[in-house]
Amino acid sequence: MSRVNHFTLAACTALGVLAHNAQAADAPPVQPKVMLISMFGPEAQNWIDRLNLTRTIEVPGLSAEYPAVHCNDQQVCLMTTGMGQTNAAASTLALALAPQFDLRKTYFLVAGIAGISPKHGTLGTTAWAHYLVEFGTQWEIDSRDAPKSWPTGYIGINTKGPNEKPPLDYKTEVFELNPALQAKAFALSQHVALGESKESAAWRKHYPQAPANQPPVVTRCDTLAGNTWFSGTRLSERAEVWTKLLTDGKGEYCTTQQEDNSTYEALLRASRMGRADINRLAVVRAGSDFDRPYPGYSEVDNLLKYADQGGFVPALDNLYRTGEPLVKDIVQNWAQWEKGVPAL
Repeated sequence: MSRVNHFTLAACTALGVLAHNAQAADAPPVQPKVMLISMFGPEAQNWIDRLNLTRTIEVPGLSAEYPAVHCNDQQVCLMTTGMGQTNAAASTLALALAPQFDLRKTYFLVAGIAGISPKHGTLGTTAWAHYLVEFGTQWEIDSRDAPKSWPTGYIGINTKGPNEKPPLDYKTEVFELNPALQAKAFALSQHVALGESKESAAWRKHYPQAPANQPPVVTRCDTLAGNTWFSGTRLSERAEVWTKLLTDGKGEYCTTQQEDNSTYEALLRASRMGRADINRLAVVRAGSDFDRPYPGYSEVDNLLKYADQGGFVPALDNLYRTGEPLVKDIVQNWAQWEKGVPAL
């Protein structure tokens, strides 16, 4: 190929790209009725496959691993943020600012796996959250150096002891989701039959009390976020105390994950800009592993051998089973949902 032809071909290609981008810019923004938010590939796949989310829309600023939003013809879309707090915040804000989407009336559903307390659920249990509590925003010293009266090395920032509520200086320590949306989501899904694996059904029987040793069901309780994946009895008990402190006794810790406060804060900022509605965010988490061991089992093995519990696959499936009734109701009854959460 001659130099002239090479440059001509390059110029034509560049013009074609510019024309494509201009055409995309001129297209009206997509207006999803529902935007599903997953954190990594396996969480997304059931939704993509079962809801036929075959249209892909690339959005600058999303995770390099998950650069596109997936949509279907019923105006249901899905974004995968990437795991952890940084990915969740960055991806969610990139989506909220993307000109390809109009999210002002969109309902957002965060659906992800989590650790679960045996006091409130079992492997495969799905829990709709009311409060999102940040676990990582605390002071910490090595527990071996803490006063003997402290159960762990954690205390609230600018407090004098582990049972004192801190000043909420970061403004991201605790969020309250729309209780009407939580109630509606639970009402639509509470009788859904959840599944379990042979391994998870056997594992839950090690626990001496209900609901840990019972089959999974849909429930309501609160979720705790933090990039440090904690495990064990003492830290899980701290999670219970911390949730009570930050919610003035109203919250009930049951699941632990990494991202949800970050996702909420990004959508809150978008909401303040008029680009989304924070009152249209729901969060459901499914227990894929217990946050503490059964009596007599090793605290260390509960963390290092978490996959042996067998909850991963049923938790993924149960997220879809629990969230799908809400998605379906929004799509089929959009005339009511468009105006806000319908009454029970």
